[in-house]
Amino acid sequence: MIELRNVTKRFGSKCAVDRLDLEVYPGELFAFLGPNGAGKTTTIKMICGLLAPNSGSVRVGGFEAATQQARQLLGYVPDQPYLYDKLTGREFLKFVVEMYGLERRRAVQRIHELIDTFEMGDYVDELCENYSQGMKQRVVFAAALVHDPTILVVDEPLVGLDPRSARIVKDLFVSQARSGCTVLMSTHLLAIAEELADRIGIVDRGRMLATGTLDQLRRQVQHHGPLEDLFLKLTGDQRPAATGSLPSESEPELDSPRLSR
Repeated sequence: MIELRNVTKRFGSKCAVDRLDLEVYPGELFAFLGPNGAGKTTTIKMICGLLAPNSGSVRVGGFEAATQQARQLLGYVPDQPYLYDKLTGREFLKFVVEMYGLERRRAVQRIHELIDTFEMGDYVDELCENYSQGMKQRVVFAAALVHDPTILVVDEPLVGLDPRSARIVKDLFVSQARSGCTVLMSTHLLAIAEELADRIGIVDRGRMLATGTLDQLRRQVQHHGPLEDLFLKLTGDQRPAATGSLPSESEPELDSPRLSR
């Protein structure tokens, strides 16, 4: 459902993504890992059609990523939730369903379902400017799912969420994948990847270092420790992977070749 072939993206003299190959399959929960500046957010923005590659192809559901057909299939949650401060959460969701052209009765039903799923009833009719980070994140998740996408792309999904909200989101990822949705999740929280992912991809300096299940990764690097040890061995990165600050959206992110599945 998500396919990148020999994709390169440059920002001036900097190569953010370097001849990257990636496949994520229907019904799969794929964890996309890498140190800060590894190229993860740049790759995600190309998948979502927000950036165009300099070379190579990016396809979503069989369509070129920048096309309307691909965007109709895809739900996207960025690492920073952006809402319209002067709308309520409910009004924002109505705005999103109108953009997707959902039939009115189905749209009302879907919004009601998502308000229940994300437990937003206590604040969904308040202005978004009064929301905490976690409240905003729940609304953004609901907006990404309101049109029942077959592909869900999430950048740092648990930022700002309290433990209960994080559990709701993790359960949602699993249920979406089990229902046949393709889920790509970029995260610095290696424990979450280890807990949830069907397969894992590790990138650095714009190139894919390894992909596979956790057991496959262990065999590939001949190391049988936890995911954190595998990550550090592959990237040579001695910083704590789960606590590093997120890269600035205003700067090009520098992310790395794929080993056998």
